[in-house]
Amino acid sequence: MTSPAANEMGEQKTILRVLRGNSLTPPPVWMMRQAGRYLSEYRETRRKAGSFLDLCYSPDMACEVTLQPIRRFGFDAAILFSDILVIPDALGQDVRFEEGTGPVLEPVDLSVPFERSDADVLEHLEPVLQAVSSIRAALPPQTTLLGFCGAPWTVATYMIAGRGTPDQAPARLAALRERDAFDRLIDRLVEVSIRYLVEQLRRGADAVQVFDTWAGILAPEDFERYSLEPMKRIVEGIRAEVPGAPVIGFPKGATAHLERYARETGINAIGIDWTVPLQRAKALQEICAVQGNLDPMRLIAGGDAMNRAIDEIVAVLSGGPFIFNLGHGVTPQTPVEHVAQMIARVRGTHRTG
Repeated sequence: MTSPAANEMGEQKTILRVLRGNSLTPPPVWMMRQAGRYLSEYRETRRKAGSFLDLCYSPDMACEVTLQPIRRFGFDAAILFSDILVIPDALGQDVRFEEGTGPVLEPVDLSVPFERSDADVLEHLEPVLQAVSSIRAALPPQTTLLGFCGAPWTVATYMIAGRGTPDQAPARLAALRERDAFDRLIDRLVEVSIRYLVEQLRRGADAVQVFDTWAGILAPEDFERYSLEPMKRIVEGIRAEVPGAPVIGFPKGATAHLERYARETGINAIGIDWTVPLQRAKALQEICAVQGNLDPMRLIAGGDAMNRAIDEIVAVLSGGPFIFNLGHGVTPQTPVEHVAQMIARVRGTHRTG
């Protein structure tokens, strides 16, 4: 049973209010990848950590990195610092991050079943879950804590190719040539994602976001099979154990399928990238809350290019349930002062004229 004090704290959290369908002025704001290389304090912590995975698996350092943008900017939400590839790592796949290259994985053999159980996976991810508890304890009471994972399709693309590729052809071909085996991989990722997200919620996350970064490259039939249906199963699986848990889905690039995705998955909010027309986004607010969608390039550019876009997004979408965010993650070359200017403008504290 939820205590009155917990209910009161929940009411202070603007992100949660939007995820329950409320329209707020000004809208709450956070950024995807807001804890990252554009911050000098992050770069210093990353240097001390050694490898990127060591940073992800250090509860103290992951907590510190998550809190850095909250201290600096006062975002309305903190998102757990981790990576979508901790899931294949926990399943036993060889995962490493190379400077200048990014993630490198030993390509998975679809004919070989994963031996690690859900319990084994959660044990491997225990340092990440410890970070969730530490972050929750350290955050201001009004700040929402978001957990996350990668969507099964997006995670599978890296597991099969062993790296990021422009068109994810290895995974698309595997889905066509080895459909039964590929389906088993997706099923396993659905199961593990549910377990992982449920545990994040139990450790203190207020809501969770599922990133389907490569949803937009799928043909309509494959989108339903590998993006929409797995997400629906994840939402149902989470809520079977954490009733009413708020979930944000981000099917990047899947502009043709946004309405179906929002309606059929059962999510509380849908993330939209910068290519989605604002009137289309406004129509989505009749189904669920909308999160987005400033082009990260405009945040880098700053000035009038950034300001006009911010004003238009806020003007069109603030009439419904809306969380201001970028259309994808903040990039390392983003000037820190532009982030501060963006937040001030969204919150209406900028000087006009």
